[in-house]
Amino acid sequence: MMTDYILSASILSADFSNLADQIHQCEQGGIDWIHVDVMDGHFVPNITMGPFIVETCRRITVLPLDVHLMIETPEKYIDDFAKAGATGLTVHPEGNPNIHRTLQHIRALNCRPGIAINPGTSPESIEYLLPLVDMVLVMSVNPGFSGQSFIPEAVDKIAVVKSLSAKWKLPIDIQVDGGISPDTIAIPRKAGANVFVSATAIFKNSAGIVAGIHTLREALK
Repeated sequence: MMTDYILSASILSADFSNLADQIHQCEQGGIDWIHVDVMDGHFVPNITMGPFIVETCRRITVLPLDVHLMIETPEKYIDDFAKAGATGLTVHPEGNPNIHRTLQHIRALNCRPGIAINPGTSPESIEYLLPLVDMVLVMSVNPGFSGQSFIPEAVDKIAVVKSLSAKWKLPIDIQVDGGISPDTIAIPRKAGANVFVSATAIFKNSAGIVAGIHTLREALK
């Protein structure tokens, strides 16, 4: 199905005892990307996955693996994630003085570079990084845990990123992650986002994963 948006399933809410089956159900539902949230317990207050999980996902599926590094000093680990099979690597500018070099290195590894901004970070702060990236991820929750509520202020930030990308004449994807459900997904869509990450609404849907994906797509029509 051809669309002008991308739907990415975050395995943060998946049943890891049946990960292969869960990802295959995502494929059956027509998901576009698999999203992998990497947390180190320092940059965010949770510990999740490492390159081994990315490598496992790559063995399970040929879908793009959209890897979000919520970690300190990501430049130390991007080679490992690229080698594991990441299609794209998204990093944060917060507390990262070498972010320019890190984004260049991601590109050199033939991965899709992305930059993410936390709820408390101004979108204007990343303006001069936009020529280095293919995607900007606007966090619509405080990163660390799935199942949080959508932060409405993210909408204004999405609009600013859209305006900045137009100013630079850059075809940048704008991704939104956090609290994305059938009730909220159309809100960032109207503001200019075109890549939507959802975890709970897909993997915890009472009718199943395929139904969760279908419900999100219906909400975007």
